[in-house]
Amino acid sequence: MDASPFHAGELEAQALAGESSRGAGIRTFMPDQHRDFFALLPYLFAAGRDERGKPIATVLTSPEGFATSPTPNELAIAALPTPGDPADVALGIGAPIGLLGLDLRTRRRNRANGLISERDGSGLKVAVSQSFGNCAKYIQVRQHELVPAAAAATEELGNLDAAASALIAEADTLFIASGSESGLDISHRGGRPGFVRIEGNRLSVPDFAGNSYFNTFGNLLREPATSLLFIDFAKGDVLQLQGVAEVVWSGQELVGLDGARRLLHVEVTRAWRRKSALPLRWSEAEPAPTTLATGIWRQDRAA
Repeated sequence: MDASPFHAGELEAQALAGESSRGAGIRTFMPDQHRDFFALLPYLFAAGRDERGKPIATVLTSPEGFATSPTPNELAIAALPTPGDPADVALGIGAPIGLLGLDLRTRRRNRANGLISERDGSGLKVAVSQSFGNCAKYIQVRQHELVPAAAAATEELGNLDAAASALIAEADTLFIASGSESGLDISHRGGRPGFVRIEGNRLSVPDFAGNSYFNTFGNLLREPATSLLFIDFAKGDVLQLQGVAEVVWSGQELVGLDGARRLLHVEVTRAWRRKSALPLRWSEAEPAPTTLATGIWRQDRAA
């Protein structure tokens, strides 16, 4: 029998959830369809480790074709974090990286994780050690257009202020970075606007039915440090958070949100806002059918 593609934390998370997977779609190389897919994207989501070793999530952008795959185990990315991006220090030569290719136009997504083998003034090369696809659940369709790039100032927040909380409260999409001794992952989460509950600096994110891999939760069982990325799709603003995660596997809290199988609490410890950081603007969202089957928090039942 082939060895399991899952590390001990992922297997533990599957057991706690009462689910299992053989991980048949997880490969040590990128199949041709994945290699071709990355070249179609004008944005790519990435996870690195900062100077303290904590996961940090970001997004890299450039015109379509900026990510290419010379070989099944290599991605060449002709883009770098923009000036002031707190993730810039995390993406150095030899550093682990988690990558998520997500096309919001088609709801297609693929993952590629590995190590940064090269970096120069124009971009990165990644030695890919793990590749797999994800289903289209909870991905809202959005069309994008390019806009002139703007110099984005980075504002470090002491706490989640009113503007940051408003962006989170209206969000139907977020990205979460996590890590373990096996490497880094960055994953998508989606729901109806309001699916993330805010209580001061504590966020609660529902976990709906997925692919049973439990890459993120498996990492968080081993290393609770995490990073969340929110995008204002109309303005191109980026909100990057770091925090400490706790997974709630069952109990009364879950009845506050239709469809929630588990719950993720994140106590935010650091936050950065970069206005107009992305040279892209997106249309209004077309919710996924799976998103429409979920709810938003009802305070009377979540108390």
